[in-house]
Amino acid sequence: MEISTLQEEARDLLDETVALRRTLHQWPELGNDLPVTRENVLAALDGLPLDITLHETTSGIAALLDGGKPGPTVLLRGDRDALPMPEDTGLDFQSRIDGAMHACGHDTHTAMLVGAAKLLSARRADLPGRVLFMFQPGEEGFGGAEFMLDEGLLELPPLADGSESPVTGAYALHITSNLPSGWIAAKGGSIMASADTMHITITGRGGHASQPHAALDPIPVACEIVQALQTMVTRTIDVFDPSVVTVGRITAGTTNNVIPETAFIEGTIRAVSERTRSKVRDGIRRVAEGVAAAHDAQVAVEFRDGYPVTVNNPGSADFSLGVARELLGKNSVIEMPNPVMGAEDFSYVLNRVPGAMMFLGGTPMDRDLSKAAPNHSNRVYFDEAAMVQGMSVYSAMAIRHLAGNPT
Repeated sequence: MEISTLQEEARDLLDETVALRRTLHQWPELGNDLPVTRENVLAALDGLPLDITLHETTSGIAALLDGGKPGPTVLLRGDRDALPMPEDTGLDFQSRIDGAMHACGHDTHTAMLVGAAKLLSARRADLPGRVLFMFQPGEEGFGGAEFMLDEGLLELPPLADGSESPVTGAYALHITSNLPSGWIAAKGGSIMASADTMHITITGRGGHASQPHAALDPIPVACEIVQALQTMVTRTIDVFDPSVVTVGRITAGTTNNVIPETAFIEGTIRAVSERTRSKVRDGIRRVAEGVAAAHDAQVAVEFRDGYPVTVNNPGSADFSLGVARELLGKNSVIEMPNPVMGAEDFSYVLNRVPGAMMFLGGTPMDRDLSKAAPNHSNRVYFDEAAMVQGMSVYSAMAIRHLAGNPT
């Protein structure tokens, strides 16, 4: 099936796609409960030949497009939740909700996926299989993808002739301010990191600040642990299979002349392989317990699992890059040399189905990439024109995948 006209068709949809994106941007919602966002998406999908399932454990939407011929199913994902932060962009359509902002571009993902649903619905008769549009909530730390999977996202009914149509590929786009507008970047293997948290409690003996010898001060122990953790990472973890351990919070004490009994350390752990993910945890526990023991303090170390490593199937990544080059030209497509240390719950989908996550550039061509506000900034700005490439790449991926198994 021809894909060369997809960008032109997507440009014809740009005005309504921008309008949807701006509506979503003005009314951001957090977590897995996104009732206003869901209603706006359903309104935008109204009239399309989609079998829509509303998930019950979250505000997830699964929209299934049956092609005109039997075949497998390809999944396209767009996340829909915002971040708990203020917006200071000064845009005419900036957030109207205090303390909430679409600072990671999920409003563009959702609008682009709606656009792709329109483009593919127009080609429905020629599609040899199905397209499953996954409109998920809760990507920003709430595990919305896992909830949708647990609720049966991939358990599809048989085709009209009784044959099965399993999901054989899954693809997602994520807009970023690190690339010029409309460019695509991806790589095979690990593309994004795992994201776990550590919680360390040091217990000493409280006392008077003027008599530290009569107490056991947990604060210098905590400080020593923080420093030792950085050395542990640089001296025990392979630089080519990296990890990042960042302490984001230290809490201790109530006033200036009291030595507290306890100090608390909290931080994030990033890794791009399960091997390093496990090794770093072992190292953190060893360092914390060793430093505490050296000071005769007690320590408790707790880890909380976050998202796993996002791993692109190598064949799917090569396929996605090839489709993007065919559609956009080779000068607008980059094969990434390294993963990024952010995390994604699309990782749960890729653990079940071969596929790939790709990055879509969102910084206008006339802006300096090095000075562009990054994702999660209160001033981040995404070029809405890039949604043309986003809609067309989403659609081309589905068309080419259904035409033949890329993995």
